[in-house]
Amino acid sequence: MLRQRTLKSLVSATGVGLHTGQKVRMNLRPAQPDTGIVFRRTDLAQPAEVPARADLVRETRLCSCLVRGEAKVYTIEHLMSALCGLGVDNAYVDLDGPEVPIMDGSAAPFVLLLQQAGVEEQGAAKQFLRVKKRVEARDGDKWAALEPHEGFRLSFSIAYKHPVIVKSNTEMTVDFATTSYLKEVARARTYGFVRDVEDLRESGLALGGGLENAVVLDESRVLNTQGLRFADEFIRHKILDAIGDLYLAGRPLLAAFSAHKSGHDLNNRLLRELIADPAAAELVTFEREQEVPAALSGLPRHVPS
Repeated sequence: MLRQRTLKSLVSATGVGLHTGQKVRMNLRPAQPDTGIVFRRTDLAQPAEVPARADLVRETRLCSCLVRGEAKVYTIEHLMSALCGLGVDNAYVDLDGPEVPIMDGSAAPFVLLLQQAGVEEQGAAKQFLRVKKRVEARDGDKWAALEPHEGFRLSFSIAYKHPVIVKSNTEMTVDFATTSYLKEVARARTYGFVRDVEDLRESGLALGGGLENAVVLDESRVLNTQGLRFADEFIRHKILDAIGDLYLAGRPLLAAFSAHKSGHDLNNRLLRELIADPAAAELVTFEREQEVPAALSGLPRHVPS
């Protein structure tokens, strides 16, 4: 039986929010089976729980932000991506501020935290959301789609006129059956352009952003002195974001995701389309080993190093 997974122990980290610029302490804690991923704002007069669900995403400009009542949790996508990449089904995320810390701008620090906490199997069967028919969302020339697939595969393409990005790969496919999330995706950092910084900060965004937590480009080059971690770090980070956004389905997907120029808003609209159509997906578990699709047979039974 493929089982649900949670953390073995509590682990903590402190950092700043990319957009709010506020210092925040984060605790990741074990949770019981069928809890899902739940964020907790511990700094509010009445501590509030905000489940990581697509229908609670209310703001999507440059991040995915959950809103429940007066409680907001900004920039959840990198942590959600790491949780998905390591197969963690159930966990509490305690925050004493409104935003998940940005760390280095990738999911790698969150992977290290999860490895430090340890991951263990639980007594309940792991639930998957199996896509049964094509669902898509469009916005002009931007689009995103989910189609049936007995595994989890993501294909993405981007289009920028910037010379550094044009020279890199602008299309990529990641198949969880054959690709290591830790080696090929987790280390890719978020990126931004100097020309946008002033407008963003006037809008109250990117207040905690800098060369230490993002790839920053001027009109012709990368400004980070150590350069890129991957020649195609830009497209890899878009896939990293998509993995985190799609994990807001509440369960790992059995699906093929494809997208062109998609972002947090379109990713969320796609999930809402999926959830709104009862015929588009079904919950499945695999009680016997022979029932497990070949693409899932290699799921780690422990946190990989």
